[in-house]
Amino acid sequence: MTTATGKRIAIITGSALGLGYELARQLIERGWLVAGIDFNAERQNELAERFGADSYHAFVGDVSDERFVNESIAQIAALGHIDLLINNAGQPSFKVPTGYVAADVDKCLKGLKGMILWSVATLKVCDERNLKIANVMSTAATRGNANESVYCATKWGEKGYTQSLKAAYKGTSVKVVGVYPGGIDTDFYRDSHDYVSLDKQHSFMNPAELAEVILFNLVNEANLTVSDILIERNYR
Repeated sequence: MTTATGKRIAIITGSALGLGYELARQLIERGWLVAGIDFNAERQNELAERFGADSYHAFVGDVSDERFVNESIAQIAALGHIDLLINNAGQPSFKVPTGYVAADVDKCLKGLKGMILWSVATLKVCDERNLKIANVMSTAATRGNANESVYCATKWGEKGYTQSLKAAYKGTSVKVVGVYPGGIDTDFYRDSHDYVSLDKQHSFMNPAELAEVILFNLVNEANLTVSDILIERNYR
């Protein structure tokens, strides 16, 4: 389904920078209209100006704020049927197990809460039909990592939610995809130099290349759905 201008609509949370930005940019290049969700107002204004209103609608707010989610979804749904929701937003907290405090837990849980709220709201406005939901998590959702206990816990929660959605909508026109990328060379790790050195960060995956691989599997004309996308970087 398309908008009045013939464009398909995608929602991407965490669209301002990193992988989210690359997913948005590459979908726009494919002719999609992207509703980008992010709390970075300055960057959102920049992207709205760069891509134009025919290609990018910027929404600024907290992905875990239910009121913001519902108000944004209503505006997006007014543009036409939503074809794709990519839950990409999330925040890390990398510490030794005894270093975590409640604020760290709340920070990591924003991604899980946002994933649930955006999925529920989008499913409702789409009448639970003709929708693909892609939940971008991490390889941290597939294993335990020593200095990522709380981060891993929330990612495992996101995986559980994703698997439950798959079961609930099996055999319907709602398709749910779990995306599990390894380390990405973005600002995501920049505040944790003591945990992940800059040299190691720069050996991580290129976000543009990663986005291309994800979209190759996620958006295609074939009568199939790739249900899980696990992507590891090549070690050199």
